[in-house]
Amino acid sequence: MTIPAPIPPVDLKFQHAEVAEEVAEGWAAVLARTAFVGGPAVGEFERAYAEYSQVAHCVGVANGTDALELALRAVGVGAGDECVVPTNSFIATAEAVARTGATPVFVDCDPDTYLIDTKAALAAFTERTKAVLPVHLYGQMAPVEELKAACDEQGVFLVEDAAQSQGARRNGAVSGSLGHLAGTSFYPGKNLGAYGDAGAVTTQDEELANRVRLLSQHGSQQKYVHSTLGFNSRLDTLQAVVLHAKLRRLEAWNALRVAAAEYYGELLAGVEGVVAPKTLDGNEHVWHLYVVRVAERDRVLKHLQDQGVGAAIHYPTPIHLAAPFASDAHGVGSFPHAERVADEILSLPMYPGITRAQQERVVEVLAGAVR
Repeated sequence: MTIPAPIPPVDLKFQHAEVAEEVAEGWAAVLARTAFVGGPAVGEFERAYAEYSQVAHCVGVANGTDALELALRAVGVGAGDECVVPTNSFIATAEAVARTGATPVFVDCDPDTYLIDTKAALAAFTERTKAVLPVHLYGQMAPVEELKAACDEQGVFLVEDAAQSQGARRNGAVSGSLGHLAGTSFYPGKNLGAYGDAGAVTTQDEELANRVRLLSQHGSQQKYVHSTLGFNSRLDTLQAVVLHAKLRRLEAWNALRVAAAEYYGELLAGVEGVVAPKTLDGNEHVWHLYVVRVAERDRVLKHLQDQGVGAAIHYPTPIHLAAPFASDAHGVGSFPHAERVADEILSLPMYPGITRAQQERVVEVLAGAVR
């Protein structure tokens, strides 16, 4: 009996094969110039990504967590402030808030889309609220319209966590263009991924962009002249080459993700015991992850992995229950939707280049596990 080849949760070889020659030429140019920090490639990518994101400014930084922290610091978030964040997210969303000295105020997720519950977020605003961070989760954008209106009215900053949504759109607007600022991650597995850590802040506001750039470069606009306490968080020049090459292909790769998601939807239509993901009205989902829900998730996950299907969990513990943020003020039961989601969600293999045969195998094994 032939054993099927393992199916990875993410496979980056397809993307690398398409850009390998262009990346090699770009890296050779960087090496020839010895422009290793802040060379021309960084500025070229920043301009291209700003245009793609429908914003005036993009500032490349070292990673997505720094991008969020720098965005928050640029608007003055600090000790004594509160920032509203969804508890159904990667810990970096709250971590960036805590690193500024501010307090993350957690809210639940919508039970159907798993995105931030906007009504709960608005209800969490206090006189200390400085910012709210809606997360564009799994590849689709949070419904930020009501939040943005309230922020503008109350003097609160809306900072998008756009780490999982490069190319996603909401009512035609691109991820990273709807808030006062947005932080994104170019971690290798993202829709637009580098060959290591990288990130960026996008904004329409020139003053905020300049503030982010100042903070990311030791608080200095001129060598050895430091006007404020900053960081060393710069986009690596070699990563900028990779990202620019991949950006040219992002729309095509996102289209492949959409096609794969549609096929998963067809395959799962008759499978009882599996809740397929939902796309919010007005959203153009780019399927960074394809997240289903099942009962006895851990047993199902083990079965899939034992059969060579590389499923995963994003994320097994809501942030409010993670050790750095655990508190008597928000223990188990505080945010029931997020807690239930964390017990049931399962990410199926999803990436440009996944074949229909691989998807059929994934659903065959999954269907067998949930019977």
